[in-house]
Amino acid sequence: MSLRKTEPDADFDQAALVAGEEKAWGRFIARFTRVVASAIRTVPGVGLPGRGESGDLVQDVFVKLLADERRLLKAYDPARAAPATWLTIVARSIARDRLRAKQRPGVPIEDVPEAAFAVDPILPAEKIEIPAGLLSPRQELILSLLYDQDMDVADAAAFLNIEAQTVRSMHHKALLKLRAHFVPHPGGDALPAPSLLRDRRD
Repeated sequence: MSLRKTEPDADFDQAALVAGEEKAWGRFIARFTRVVASAIRTVPGVGLPGRGESGDLVQDVFVKLLADERRLLKAYDPARAAPATWLTIVARSIARDRLRAKQRPGVPIEDVPEAAFAVDPILPAEKIEIPAGLLSPRQELILSLLYDQDMDVADAAAFLNIEAQTVRSMHHKALLKLRAHFVPHPGGDALPAPSLLRDRRD
């Protein structure tokens, strides 16, 4: 199954947007504000008291696109998704992050016991090397979207323009291959199990 080829969008000039050209940004905002707003309204909690109004979250999305020297815009790959699809995924992700941040109750720092600031040392996680050829290219891409990019199944399916059930199936098959490789057979040498074998049923 091949990725869908996307048609160029005259109102999404990636190079001009990254360069900060005012006219390009004007066309971009006029064309895609409705796309971003529609995506945000699908996120549970939007519009509830104290959680965030849709208009504010739309502004947050465009501010995020400008942040870090337009890092998100630079990362956009037109070969993988149309601009509207990509913006839908980005907008939903940013909206969820903003809503989660608003949920956290504030506590004055002077009311927090000193013991609460103590943390155990964090040791670097060992990176598991997956042997070349163990997984298919599509299986590797799906694992990267689910774990490296922290997408949920629905967003990964939208990004790849395939059904969510296809993502779940390929994810399951990839995990079976990884378990067969890393989990030792009786009497065999133990191999470390990769950390990405955590459950992803969302």
